[in-house]
Amino acid sequence: MDGENVRPNSQALPALPTPGTLLVDTSRADRVGEFRGVAGPYWSLRPVGGGAEWEVEPRHVRPAVLMEQLRARTARLNARSRGEVL
Repeated sequence: MDGENVRPNSQALPALPTPGTLLVDTSRADRVGEFRGVAGPYWSLRPVGGGAEWEVEPRHVRPAVLMEQLRARTARLNARSRGEVL
């Protein structure tokens, strides 16, 4: 039977997070970013250590687990201690 192992694309979009929430972009090798806002049909994320924002479809985003949050925040603190502009 055709498509019996195919999951229908009926999953609902995730709820809109509050700005600053750490999310993982699964379409970019699990890159962690802070939620910044909505830009049309996309969500804007910014690297935790600073840098250029990027846009992602909400279906490619999931909440960051504790280990990912710690890793991202540690990288930000390390960059700040080196004097990098965030």
